[in-house]
Amino acid sequence: MHTIQERIAGLDGRARQLRLDTFVRLRWLAITGQSAAVVGAQFGLGLNLPFGWCFLVIAASSWLNLALRIRFPASYRLNADSAALLLAFDIVQLAALLFLTGGLQNPFSLLFLAPVLISATALPPERTLALGLLAIGLATLLALVHRPLPWFADGRIELPFLYVSGVWTAILLGTAFTGVYAWRVAEEARQLAQALAATELVLAREQHLSQLDGLAAAAAHELGTPLGTIMVVSKELIRQLGPEASPTVAEDLALLREQVDRCRSILGKLTSLDGDDGGGFLTTVTFSHLVEELVAPQRAMGVVIDATSRGEGPEPSCRRNPGVMFGLGNILDNAVDFANARVVIDGNWNHERVWIEIRDDGPGFSAEVLLRAGEPYVSTRSAPQTQPGDSAPVGLGLGLFIAKTLIERSGAQIALSNAVGPDRHGAIVRVSWARHIFERGAVPYLSPDDTAVETLPPRDIVPI
Repeated sequence: MHTIQERIAGLDGRARQLRLDTFVRLRWLAITGQSAAVVGAQFGLGLNLPFGWCFLVIAASSWLNLALRIRFPASYRLNADSAALLLAFDIVQLAALLFLTGGLQNPFSLLFLAPVLISATALPPERTLALGLLAIGLATLLALVHRPLPWFADGRIELPFLYVSGVWTAILLGTAFTGVYAWRVAEEARQLAQALAATELVLAREQHLSQLDGLAAAAAHELGTPLGTIMVVSKELIRQLGPEASPTVAEDLALLREQVDRCRSILGKLTSLDGDDGGGFLTTVTFSHLVEELVAPQRAMGVVIDATSRGEGPEPSCRRNPGVMFGLGNILDNAVDFANARVVIDGNWNHERVWIEIRDDGPGFSAEVLLRAGEPYVSTRSAPQTQPGDSAPVGLGLGLFIAKTLIERSGAQIALSNAVGPDRHGAIVRVSWARHIFERGAVPYLSPDDTAVETLPPRDIVPI
């Protein structure tokens, strides 16, 4: 299951991956500039250059560009290591040109800053640091070993070593300052983009839920009449058959009435998710009572349900929230529907956290959709066991999305997984709260003798 944080981290990683086409275009620009500088110095100014060697170094960049263009599509995105290798090649190629044309005495030696600047804006800091060290190392080597600075045929110029040291110092400070400055500016832009992306994801989820709120109200209205008709018909059948009905038919009719009542109860919950029962003791429940309220409607579904509540320290209490109860009930419904024979509900608490774990012995979540569980219109479970001739149930994948969104509104975290082990199978859903978040909004809990034993935060805080 993708959490918001994981999806934002994925967007951040995607944003750091530059397109190969960007590198290719920048290198063509560098090749054009280098070629123009060499030709202009050789034929325009009449300087004595190692012309063939210079163009051999420039041709190496051209061959690399052509190979990259043939091997990869223009939309291909490079990972951090590949991008760092390409920038390292650019630094080495520039160092080779500078070695042939005077080393750090060449005014174009400041171009060492360009690859480091590109890395600082797009790559992780450790890659930028490595490229910066490479540039400084080659600059140090060029300060000591290089061919003479090209000059006119009838003269020779040799700049003082103090000047060369100043150029080396400028490259060192320029690499450090521009790298840090560019990284900081780019990082602020990435953080802003991440914040906007997170906001868009949250708003998209809320928009889905708002749309489903309207659909739920419409469904409750439309289904009320047919459910009422089914109830009337079932009562008439029971009255007409009377004592003469076979035990099997009577049991089926009783089950039909129970399921109709359950459907009407569910529709009532859908129409009251945004309601508030008001303050007072009746809206506050202990954790064990919450678990029991969750389990009670499922006791007659033909599946063994084992529910336990235990923990360290005083038992936590919370203010009853229809949205959270509906979300937990939906998860439990799902477990009961897909279980073979048994569902386990394990409620725990300690001084820091409160959590509920729901496990079943069914087929579990399918591996290919587990990563997207909780997104709307994604079916999250393998098909349950059905009788021969029965049609497999068809789901839209909305149940878990609604449950997950309603529960996460309360500050909870949901983790989905499958049981691991040769003798274990089934799905596991874990819902956990920080204890202070779980207890916020509850009124003082009263012991049987009406003595307040614990005072919790006032009710004006948003409930779970």
